[in-house]
Amino acid sequence: MNRSVLLAVAAAFAALPVAAQSYPEEAIHIVVPFTPGSATDVITRTVGAQMARTLGAPIIVENRSGAGGTIGAGQVARAHPDGYTLLANSSGHTVNPAIYPDLNYDTAWDLRGITLLAQQPNILVAAPSKGWQTAGDFVAAAKAAPGKLTYATAGTGSGTHMNAEKFRLSAGIGIVHVPYRGTPEALNDTMNGLTDICFCPIVAALPMIKAGRVVALANGSPRRSTLLPDLATTEEQGFADSGYSFWVGLFAPAEMPTALVELLNAATRKALDSPEVRERLQALGADPLPMTAQELDRMVDREIRENIELARQADIRLQ
Repeated sequence: MNRSVLLAVAAAFAALPVAAQSYPEEAIHIVVPFTPGSATDVITRTVGAQMARTLGAPIIVENRSGAGGTIGAGQVARAHPDGYTLLANSSGHTVNPAIYPDLNYDTAWDLRGITLLAQQPNILVAAPSKGWQTAGDFVAAAKAAPGKLTYATAGTGSGTHMNAEKFRLSAGIGIVHVPYRGTPEALNDTMNGLTDICFCPIVAALPMIKAGRVVALANGSPRRSTLLPDLATTEEQGFADSGYSFWVGLFAPAEMPTALVELLNAATRKALDSPEVRERLQALGADPLPMTAQELDRMVDREIRENIELARQADIRLQ
């Protein structure tokens, strides 16, 4: 195990007030604001199981889905900041302020970052019957029939939606948004040709690609995936500023003591450094992406601003 990580765990523990140095004395609950089996859920459970070994206490993952993740996030924002209620959220965390005008919590002020867990690409796919092989093929078809082709997403404001909108704006095309309840439904209708394309998390797309049920046109993230190393990104295919990073991060109520945040940051980094977790994440097409709590807070602030501007340009509204 990385010695610097072990030292960080010890230093963070020592920095806790004496009364809190017995933490954790009970199970830690991590709220995932999406359904079981989602990418956020699977990544959280993978990392959480290893964190529990480091911390010496059970970690219980609770799914509180609904309203684009805002129900679960709001629950944690209002929780007692004692380290026993945490939030694992996706990149949609920084989208919600742009599309939910009446949030009952402030994303930037009521929650603080602990660390990122992992980053996972979305893959642009279409049914083989469409005859497209690249993102450029689809763009050419869309320009030949303005406003006629469709793109499926896992819902308004989801990572799949934002990825598609960044691509659409970069390509300069008019296509019709078809939001679904989740990725499985969006992928199924794209696979069957009912919708033309979708950006789908690689963990869901890869089995269908290997089975020949869909064709991978491009990688929607800024960099290539180790699971599909020959698949070029949309930016590599000539669509500037079209890459979108889908990530999963760990958060806490804003008033949680900094020493406790640092302890959890170090325990998470230790989990991400373990061979078991790395192997599992690699199988999911996810790359570990630990960072300091301060770096995550700065990233959240920046992405909130960027997503507000993207929502304005793309006229993204709840449907």
